[in-house]
Amino acid sequence: MELLDYLIERHEQDRFGKFFRDLRDDIEADQDTLRDLIRKLNAEESSVRKAGAWIAEKLGRVKIAGAGVRDNYGLLQALEGLELGITGKKLLWRSLAEISSSITELQGTDFAGLEKRAQEQIDRVEAERLLTGRAALSDREQT
Repeated sequence: MELLDYLIERHEQDRFGKFFRDLRDDIEADQDTLRDLIRKLNAEESSVRKAGAWIAEKLGRVKIAGAGVRDNYGLLQALEGLELGITGKKLLWRSLAEISSSITELQGTDFAGLEKRAQEQIDRVEAERLLTGRAALSDREQT
């Protein structure tokens, strides 16, 4: 989410601003669903995992900023990172769907719908990634 906030801030004046805001809204809704499931299971979010994700995001931000998030190479790296994260979420929904028949607290959750929404997010990011990749290669050819 912090990476998306960073990208929204950096791209608020161009076409990517809306793209990243819409994506953030979708991902925030997914996080809310996951938090609800964690509560239903009487589990806790892993503070170690959250800290690791925070550190990884900060390091990724430095790398992306170093590449120039406004240039096509930095943007390409950011889009690739987002796509990887969303793919992980899609696989989480699939795994939870597989075990939901044996865990009462997971039953009634539309994991197929969540997986479909994740795939739609992947498709949107992938389309932007391909366009940005073409632009990055075009930039390289011009230099």
